[in-house]
Amino acid sequence: MSRHDRSGVWALLVIGAAVSNVAVAQTTAPDADATTASVLWQPSMNVFRRFEVPAERMYEFYGGVLGFKQLSTLNVGNGGGVARFQAGAQELKLTRRVGNRSYQGGGVRGATGLRLLTFFFADEAQLSQRFKEHGLAAPEFKSYRGEGRRSALVQDPDGQDVELVILPGATAEELARIEVGLTVADLTRSRDYYRQFVGLTELPPVDDERFGTRKYSYRHGATTISLRNFDKELPADTGSGGIQYVVSNVDFVDALAKERNVVVAQPLSGLRGFDLRTVWLDDPDGVTNYFAETGASRAARPTSPSGR
Repeated sequence: MSRHDRSGVWALLVIGAAVSNVAVAQTTAPDADATTASVLWQPSMNVFRRFEVPAERMYEFYGGVLGFKQLSTLNVGNGGGVARFQAGAQELKLTRRVGNRSYQGGGVRGATGLRLLTFFFADEAQLSQRFKEHGLAAPEFKSYRGEGRRSALVQDPDGQDVELVILPGATAEELARIEVGLTVADLTRSRDYYRQFVGLTELPPVDDERFGTRKYSYRHGATTISLRNFDKELPADTGSGGIQYVVSNVDFVDALAKERNVVVAQPLSGLRGFDLRTVWLDDPDGVTNYFAETGASRAARPTSPSGR
């Protein structure tokens, strides 16, 4: 499937509401060592952020300032919209806050949850100029030699942290990556979840100089999820952001979640008007892990006894 075809499919991957039940296909019980990695179809993960400031400010920041292409905004049928931006090889989705989640300020160290998005750029001067053109102070970049990166920490209009990393001479593939930063209460539980349930590739841990802690990272294609721990008693932010996986067999994910006692936040269902079936799970800190099966990803499902 071409990148153009997949971008059309991704337009259907929305942060759902107004769901309707659909028939569930039969799926063989997962093996003891199974993970969702066997059904991950999109070679990256999408990420979403919820906000409460005027939407135009968020669109200006992620589109005009950071330079991400704004795609069509989707109407999910409940009076709200999902604004989509092409952030490298994945989509960044912006939507308004919902009432059944908790929200906390305080940046990366202030609460557990999805607390940081990291994007990569080749030209520091060009990026800084765009900040100035939009009436914002230029980012203050600092070199972290131990990690081999030069970066700045800024906040989006909703007060959520964004890290900007400069990679001079980087390839297009390197610039297409993003990093999703989770602050977690229990490293063991979170590492087990992303390694043994989701099945992401574990990278060597690194000393995070900016935040003064150890960082544990897990990758799927162009997207990396990084875990940091500061204090197990931090308040929980379960609403500000979440992670979306496009899969070839959402029934398998649902069965695996039930077998492993993963919290199901929204049961397996379909989104009215779209060829889309989803299940919403919570990671150990309540961060939404949203697994979506489209018509295209379903058609790519391998023929095997397990139906994966």
